[in-house]
Amino acid sequence: MVLRPARDDDLAAMLRWRNHPKVRATSFTTHVIGPGEHARWWEAVRSDPSTRVFVYEHGGTPAGVVTYSGMLGGSGSWGYYLDLDGLGTSGALLAAWIGLERAAVEHAFGPLGLTTLRGEVLADNEPVRRLHRRFGFTEVMRYRRRVDGVPREVVVVQLTSEENR
Repeated sequence: MVLRPARDDDLAAMLRWRNHPKVRATSFTTHVIGPGEHARWWEAVRSDPSTRVFVYEHGGTPAGVVTYSGMLGGSGSWGYYLDLDGLGTSGALLAAWIGLERAAVEHAFGPLGLTTLRGEVLADNEPVRRLHRRFGFTEVMRYRRRVDGVPREVVVVQLTSEENR
């Protein structure tokens, strides 16, 4: 279980994983992302010094994406998604969810040197909220956000390096 910097040759798989209907359903942008939009996103994140994109490898196989953003002054936010089809077929989905979360937290407080890691999750995404709690994240605030024109409740989660010891 490892995180490695995303590369140009990862883009097609990253787009396929991000466009999975179940990933889109739990995201803040739910439309199918086209190749042009994906390429513009990639160019923007590669030139943003406060953002890093990693590929999560599970059992030596690329299986997910972790994005850290807003990394300024020791804090940052993160988001992620997995290859639901590939991991579901192999029976490794639950192990990969846990492995990705562990690797992402360790990387945030280790090599990235963050002291505070935040994330946002739709309030009705109870499986992800439960996984975050399992790793020590606390729910620090809620707010409403429009997703496809519909107001949705969002939960902000946070973990500090001290809490992670």
